[in-house]
Amino acid sequence: MFIFLMSIFSEKYYLHREKLLKKLIQKSYKKGSFTLASGKKSDHYFNCKPVSLNGEGLQLISHLFLELLDSNSKAVAGLTLGADPLVSGLIVTAAYKGLDLDALIIRKEIKNYGTKSGIEGPLLKEGILVTVLEDVVTTAGSAIKAIKKLRENNYLVNEVLSIVDREEGGYEALRSENVKLKSLFSMRDFT
Repeated sequence: MFIFLMSIFSEKYYLHREKLLKKLIQKSYKKGSFTLASGKKSDHYFNCKPVSLNGEGLQLISHLFLELLDSNSKAVAGLTLGADPLVSGLIVTAAYKGLDLDALIIRKEIKNYGTKSGIEGPLLKEGILVTVLEDVVTTAGSAIKAIKKLRENNYLVNEVLSIVDREEGGYEALRSENVKLKSLFSMRDFT
């Protein structure tokens, strides 16, 4: 299996991944007693923002996500706030490599003024493929909320890219939505 994966990803991918893991362990991962956004209790906590809101950290994430991204995807999207740096970093990295990729930010609450839009970004054609970005997936509640909002607006979604999969049901929840989860890391990488 490892030989097959080596043929898919570049050596640079593995160097970036190793460097990012070190940053996440130092700045984003904590052991203790925590209540997660899902309401679950956990001995492990991830806050990827100290890394995704750091220039080098975001650059590493963006390069790694670009390697995982479905080549047919025309845009990336995610719920504000966790996905804001992720979608921005990925479209800049794609543009630097000559790839045309747009970004959408999905509001948690539809604004009650102006256009009352629930999705911010360029107006895209209906039916295009959009990839959802997440920092951490636990139950996939945030990702599913983003997927539903995108599908309500007639976009196609078939994958979610995440920095960390906590391996607590998110993969299965997304599969029930006919969406693949591709994560840079899983809980096993931190324990």
